Amino acid sequence: MNRHFDTHGASPSLRVTRLANGVTVATEAMPGVATATLGVWVGAGSRHERADESGLSHLIEHMAFKGTRTRSARQIAEDIENVGGEINAATSAEGTSYSARVLGEDVGIALDVIGDILTDSVFDAGELAREKGVILQEYAAVEDTPDDVVYDAFTEAAFPDQPIGRPILGRPETIRSFDEAAIRAYLAREYTPDRTVVAAAGAVEHEAFVAAAERHFGAMPAVEAPPVVAGCYGGGERRMPRKLEQANLVIGLPGLSFRDDGYYALHMFAQVLGGGLTSRLWQEVRETRGLAYEIQAFHWPFSDCGLFGIGAGTAGRDVAELVSVTLDAVARATRDIGPEEIARAKAQLKLSLLGALETPGGRIERNARQILAWGRVIPASEVIAKVDAVTVEDVRAAGAAILSGAPTLAAIGPIKGLPSLDKVQAALRAA
Repeated sequence: MNRHFDTHGASPSLRVTRLANGVTVATEAMPGVATATLGVWVGAGSRHERADESGLSHLIEHMAFKGTRTRSARQIAEDIENVGGEINAATSAEGTSYSARVLGEDVGIALDVIGDILTDSVFDAGELAREKGVILQEYAAVEDTPDDVVYDAFTEAAFPDQPIGRPILGRPETIRSFDEAAIRAYLAREYTPDRTVVAAAGAVEHEAFVAAAERHFGAMPAVEAPPVVAGCYGGGERRMPRKLEQANLVIGLPGLSFRDDGYYALHMFAQVLGGGLTSRLWQEVRETRGLAYEIQAFHWPFSDCGLFGIGAGTAGRDVAELVSVTLDAVARATRDIGPEEIARAKAQLKLSLLGALETPGGRIERNARQILAWGRVIPASEVIAKVDAVTVEDVRAAGAAILSGAPTLAAIGPIKGLPSLDKVQAALRAA
């Protein structure tokens, strides 16, 4: 029997139903909107892969569009584009999504296509061979892009020998090894009903959407998802000297899970430090010293851990000065961030949060991800209240707390002047 859930004030038009097998169906009607965005979010991504499966989540995302028992790859595209729609998919460390945007009257067609590709794909050997070749080309393109390489190296150094630290694309040797049996085994193990959210927003009617979701996903076996390998920040370094015009580098520290009480404070610390044109690093590094074209501070939260970092590109001769200026800025921020900066960071965060909810795509992204993470959709007012509750002292303390962790350093290019990891750590500890 399907169960309807109280949405606890998240939105008067948000409705959530759980199918008998555990699949969650969520819709949010948006009056005055003629289009709808819909899709399936699965709480399984690259961190759910075993060592010999690295890159398999991403391959499955590609193969979903390569043919089912009733549709060829071309027919999949035609059925969506014949009604003016768009279809897409994406893979992250903790999830995979398959979504489409269509006119409200064509929601049923789009869900039929997405349901078909997720439950009845054939994984033809010829298509699989071609798509592995496409992904190997994608991998080669990343390897030729230093600012992509350095971030993959950064994550691997921060989470050594762990699924969460592996690149989403995988490695050439694992990509080449995948076959239909590997795909089907992974899907059966990781694409479970309790990790599946079918969502829509915009011009959508809940009961009709639930009925369609039931037809496509109601027969999924109600098996329990296996436990996830916990992420454990380690820290370390990866130096990649290469003959390039510019050095790209990332300096990192342990971050926080999005479940942590200090998450919003640390996010604001990153925003003040390097989140915009008025941020401290942008003003000091770019505007005052001219050391980099751009520099950013970021915080990547996961379900059980997080990663804080600062990334920039600079000339080889300026690497040592850039690192010194950056570390000094981090240290000073833990002591003298002020009310005006926090007020600006709060305004920027609110705009980002609320602006995303103005489109059907933003609504279902929020709804699906929060249901997977929390089992409910969190009202925007609840999030804003948490943002407003953060104090200057909270932000300073969040920054100071991460300085006690081991640093992570990744760099590529002309990096002869890059300080040792020990010197970076000593500078942070001295703060």
